[in-house]
Amino acid sequence: MKKMKNWLLTGLFFMIVSTVFSQGKVTGTITDGTGSLPGANVVIKGSTTATSTDFDGKFTLNSTTGTGEIVISFLGYQNQTVKFTVANGATANLGTIVLVANSNELSEIVVKSSIIDVAKDRKTPVAVSTIKAAEIQQKLGTQEFPEILRNTPSVYVTKSGGGFGDARINIRGFNQNNIAVMINGMPVNDMENGSVYWSNWAGLSDVTSAMQVQRGLGASKLATPSVGGTINIVTKSSDMKEGGSFSSGFGNARNFKVQGSYNTGKLANGLSASVLLSQTMGDGYVQGTPFVGSNYFIALGYTTKNDKHDFQLTVTGAPQWHNQRSTASTIATYQKYGTLDDPNIRYNADAGYLNGEEYNIRKNYYHKPVASFNWDYKINETTKLSSVLYASMGRGAGASATGGVGGNVYNSNVFLNADGSVNYDKIQAWNNGTGSVFFDGANQTRTQIGGVYQNGFSTGRTGAGTTADPYKYNTTSGITQTSSINSHDWFGALINLNKKLSQTLTLDFGIDARTYTGYHFTVVNDRLGGDEFYDNSVASLKPAGRHLTETYATNVQWNVFDNRDYEKISFNSTGKVRWYGVFTQLEYSKDNLSAFVQGAISQQGFKREDDFVYLPTDPLASTDYENILGGNVKGGANYNISEKSNVYVNAGYYSRQPFFNSVYPNNRSTVNPNLTNEKIIGFEAGYGFRSRYFNGTVNVYNTTWNDRYLKGNALPASTTIAANTTYTEYLGLNEVHSGIEFEGSSNITDKFKVFGMFSYGIWEYKGDATVNAYYQTDNTPVPGFTGTPVYMDKVKVGDAAQLTASLGGSYEVLTRVTVDASYNFNDKLYAGLSPTNFSSPDNKGALELPSYGLLDAGLSYKMLVGKDKDKSVNFRFNLNNVLDKTYIAESRTNIFANDNLPVSAGQTPGSKGTYASNGMLYDGVANVNQVFFGFGRTWNFSLRYDF
Repeated sequence: MKKMKNWLLTGLFFMIVSTVFSQGKVTGTITDGTGSLPGANVVIKGSTTATSTDFDGKFTLNSTTGTGEIVISFLGYQNQTVKFTVANGATANLGTIVLVANSNELSEIVVKSSIIDVAKDRKTPVAVSTIKAAEIQQKLGTQEFPEILRNTPSVYVTKSGGGFGDARINIRGFNQNNIAVMINGMPVNDMENGSVYWSNWAGLSDVTSAMQVQRGLGASKLATPSVGGTINIVTKSSDMKEGGSFSSGFGNARNFKVQGSYNTGKLANGLSASVLLSQTMGDGYVQGTPFVGSNYFIALGYTTKNDKHDFQLTVTGAPQWHNQRSTASTIATYQKYGTLDDPNIRYNADAGYLNGEEYNIRKNYYHKPVASFNWDYKINETTKLSSVLYASMGRGAGASATGGVGGNVYNSNVFLNADGSVNYDKIQAWNNGTGSVFFDGANQTRTQIGGVYQNGFSTGRTGAGTTADPYKYNTTSGITQTSSINSHDWFGALINLNKKLSQTLTLDFGIDARTYTGYHFTVVNDRLGGDEFYDNSVASLKPAGRHLTETYATNVQWNVFDNRDYEKISFNSTGKVRWYGVFTQLEYSKDNLSAFVQGAISQQGFKREDDFVYLPTDPLASTDYENILGGNVKGGANYNISEKSNVYVNAGYYSRQPFFNSVYPNNRSTVNPNLTNEKIIGFEAGYGFRSRYFNGTVNVYNTTWNDRYLKGNALPASTTIAANTTYTEYLGLNEVHSGIEFEGSSNITDKFKVFGMFSYGIWEYKGDATVNAYYQTDNTPVPGFTGTPVYMDKVKVGDAAQLTASLGGSYEVLTRVTVDASYNFNDKLYAGLSPTNFSSPDNKGALELPSYGLLDAGLSYKMLVGKDKDKSVNFRFNLNNVLDKTYIAESRTNIFANDNLPVSAGQTPGSKGTYASNGMLYDGVANVNQVFFGFGRTWNFSLRYDF
């Protein structure tokens, strides 16, 4: 009996042990429905047992229990919980588990709205690169938002002057005025000039779920200005999964950022909400460029129980102010305040000190919130209606300087300290009559007008000068900080009906309507010690003019509904643009073939109001609308040769209306008699390859841009033409941009991944153009200056590298600990051009700048936390320009090393030698060129908690 009892106890003990310490295995494969998801996190709920999927998306877990749940998470996808049961010593294969993309993936939003024209892999026949939120969150750091695209083929990004949000981007050699930027399907390029100011969109990096760069004519159905390409940004939506995040980051130049967000997820009643707030600030890498920027994002959503209706209300804005570096100094100036071999690339000729504090007369301050209301209506299984109403009310300005002292502007040598900073105290002392300035061969003291120190527009130089009297200065003028206000009210609507005609054909038809009012005037910010500002710009108040004492602070206007009443100076005009368009697209898809044909037509109307230049009784004080018709047609096809290979072709033609300042040149209300639409013809072909080990695309393109409009500078002063009384206009400028692009990535192992790209462009002007000259006062032709040729044929297009390449990789050195690096190379970079450089048929063409390469690196660690390991703490460190490379990012001038130095009157041309012979070179470039250097080594660190 005792032995039997012992056997029972022993048996019971082994049963307990075998139950507690069972070694059953749980296996499975994680995919997104189209391919495996390597690196997905898999954890047994309520335990610390976790693993990551391998390159094929497979995982194996050892379970100590017979039943349980696994939680699968992958950035960009919704977490998924799967139950399992496994016998002792056995293996339970859960099969293929498909994760559903959240708003970090484009496909979810595409299903909801047919307004957002997102290119689909192996289906949409365009050259495209997609950057997801995970990469933006990790690698952007303190860089500008467009810089995340640096390793994309044919994309060239620079920081321009280096102020917060002042970056600019080129695609295939076209500047961002000719690149369509879309946010959730809405066009955001300025309706007057096509500009995009990234400082107004600095908060996009916080709220972007994915971004596509569609090079070439792109997939948008609208008549957009996508000569070079389309940047399609998709922001977060309200019905993201429940959760949120808190993050904080800091970097060089006292850069600091804090952010918080929360999403309710879709509630049982169909409601959802999402909110994000962030704040960033810093001193700026460039001298005298501190900044403060905020960002808010609020989204509210409602989905009906039958999923027929989905409503989304989104409001986002990024109010900011930042000091700028607007002056492109010569290379010699950077060397002067550094060394010959190590120029001071942070030097800012606009920055200085006033009353013991840092002061910069150049400042940008703006607030441009955007609100949109989206309604997606699933009428039936074959018909879907997508609509969006949007509004944007921008308020803000760019501050600069007007006036001068004896012909000297605020950053002339007479106002510079020994370190090159602007002595604003000296300007203030001159303005208030307590100080003197050395010019005209002696120290001069300011004189009053009517008993006061009067500032105005005069620089204090009263003429061009003669041999007997080379100066012709007066001592009555002063220097003032003024702001050019460029506010606007913008309203629009997009409606798209998507109808599946059959199993193979889908038809889209839509309406695009926009209205825009731009308010343009100047105000006084700081007289810098002067008593009053004299303005004589208002036609109805001449000749007496006005004596003004009101000033306006350069503060961000948070309340955009407040149309403030300002005392305006210099100019005051209102530009109105009306846009009415329709578009349609027919898409065919069957088996391995997909194709589309698309067309759009739009009418733009331009109206100008001006009560400064014109009397109220003058018909030109308020013009009629000048209506211009334009549009596009394009089509393409993609064929999937196999499961791995596909080929595509596309072609298109654009007839694009000119911008507002082309319709009404020189801020006058007389319609340009030479108006013509710009014509763009594009062709593209490509090949794609997809496999478990390698993904790659290669494509070739050719874009012809004819009848490009360009306004030029004034004619030189002469005996018959006064200085600054004319402007020039270049007609018949034609460009051809062609090239080849490659982009690829490979998972060498489940932990080691590499990527790379290469692009080579041939971007040249085609044929010669002509220049006409007009008087500024009434836009009438200047006699003798009509049809003058400029010799542009075969001249390289400047301002963007025509050869770019990058190579990078990442390696998971420990579980969820990853290091990454990339090297970006830029060559065939030419200076920015003005056609005035090409008045002679034997001109030297475009100045080629030195090539350069940049190495960036980073370290990431993701720590799973929480009871179910479904939350995480993320660490990220970025080091940009690791090797601290000094490089010229852009040049405003086109002066060659073998050009002769200028000579004085009576001297023989070339008698002073060349810049090269005088040793006036830096890295082979004449040091009199006005340039912006890129940033040196920078770093940032961020910590984010996702819950």
